[in-house]
Amino acid sequence: MTRESMQYDVVVVGGGPAGLAAAIRLKQLSGDISVCLIEKGSEIGAHILSGAVMDPRAMAELFPDWKEKGAPLNVPVSEDRFLFLNESSSFKTPNFLLPACFTNHGNYVISLGQVARWLGQQAEALGVEIFPGFAAAEVLYDEKNAVKGIATGDMGVNRKGEHTDAFQPGIELHAKYTFFAEGCRGNLGKQLEAKFDLRKGSDPQVYGIGLKELWDIAPGKHQPGLVVHTAGWPLGNDTYGGSFLYHLENNQAAVGFVVGLGYANPFLSPYEEFQRYKTHPAIRGFLEGGKRVAYGARAITAGGLQSLPELVFPGGCLIGDDAGFLNASRIKGSHCAIKSGMLAAEAAHAALATGRAGDALTAYPEAFRQSWLFDELYRARNFKPWMSKGLYTGSLMVGIDQIVFGGKAPWTLHHDHADHETLSKKTEVKEIKYPKPDGVLSFDRLTNVSFSSTNHSEDQLIHLTLKDASVPVNVNLELYDAPEQRYCPAGVYEIVRDDKGPRLQINAQNCVHCKTCDIKDPTQNIVWVTPEGGGGPNYPNM
Repeated sequence: MTRESMQYDVVVVGGGPAGLAAAIRLKQLSGDISVCLIEKGSEIGAHILSGAVMDPRAMAELFPDWKEKGAPLNVPVSEDRFLFLNESSSFKTPNFLLPACFTNHGNYVISLGQVARWLGQQAEALGVEIFPGFAAAEVLYDEKNAVKGIATGDMGVNRKGEHTDAFQPGIELHAKYTFFAEGCRGNLGKQLEAKFDLRKGSDPQVYGIGLKELWDIAPGKHQPGLVVHTAGWPLGNDTYGGSFLYHLENNQAAVGFVVGLGYANPFLSPYEEFQRYKTHPAIRGFLEGGKRVAYGARAITAGGLQSLPELVFPGGCLIGDDAGFLNASRIKGSHCAIKSGMLAAEAAHAALATGRAGDALTAYPEAFRQSWLFDELYRARNFKPWMSKGLYTGSLMVGIDQIVFGGKAPWTLHHDHADHETLSKKTEVKEIKYPKPDGVLSFDRLTNVSFSSTNHSEDQLIHLTLKDASVPVNVNLELYDAPEQRYCPAGVYEIVRDDKGPRLQINAQNCVHCKTCDIKDPTQNIVWVTPEGGGGPNYPNM
């Protein structure tokens, strides 16, 4: 099959903050550089989900006049509250005891989806060619084994692999340099890490799953700029996680929950823990009388500095959360993503100016090591390893690390295990019984998925693939009671029992592209691959 091809100086895969910042910076440096950006969502922002509180530092570097240009950073943080919860009460940590990483003075409560859309408009105004609805499905290599671009996925292929009347072959996008900005657990980024051994010398990457709802809340309960974080209940002390409640503009609040995917109990359901959390007396008061208007979920890369892979390889680089640029201690990644994209763009511009192409942009990691981004991640490097020791031990040691040593303790802790290696057998733990949703504050998964506007063509190839079809029953069900039924936030995986015995049913049309299954499956038998472009969630302003 012959595919059409198009040639650019730089191709960017992914329309999040990293990819858009990279494209913008390239065009700022030279209007003569041809830049193409593709995004698998139906539009820029459709697949963007984050808390989010934004540190404007990187945005101010990208656009010093961002306020005058109308960037949607409209709600400055007005108050920080950090609560420790038990089942029926809460304790507010005095602000003077909070490490600097937990304070948000000078930051903004935002919708990252809206920010991405605004960045997309700025990119197009500068001449970036943006193609939403096109998913990068394949990395292309030249005769020297350097990356020469990507191919988008074929459209109009049914579940049997047959071409339908709507079939359209993918397009090849060739580039002198290709930037991979797919977000957490990028499908192509994972392949590149394996091909070029980019993780050699790095700690295993570790992750969390973030679940989020957007609420319209009663005007009398709305406090623009209020930022509430919690730790503790409903999670046990040995499970890493916590919550956020951010008051936006227009009487809206973003409420969410993050669970570290290194948890041990296979009966734990991050989704159900999120629903329980909202019923806590310290939280429910904000939501009662309000209405949930959107839902979604996304994995986050939380390993920090010691889990970063090599950033460059012949013909391309990893930026944003495709590499792991997230500061878990600050619960922030968008400013890190923007800065990483800018650093990569500056390295590519310098290379292109001297006629280079297809080599490794070594100036990018060198510039990173000299940047404020490296310093910030260095100071945060011990946060996740300490918090993995348990809530109380971790909180104490993080306080010492951040307050006493300022993040520059003379030691670096490491991640010993990947998240898929941490599950206990079902016979070794106690089953968790979750309350039924009340339909007012808490909701069942399938109802909530309908608030993500998720859609896939039901006849397309299933993008949640299995290396071995026998493993879900013979291993996962037998040893772990099929944890994929619980760690998926969208009800994709279901054990169905009939006359032939139990089998795994994959409801791929529900998938919100969070990538949790690809991360947490204990045998790494589930492999998330790119579905048709334009499929998945259509988040309004998450």
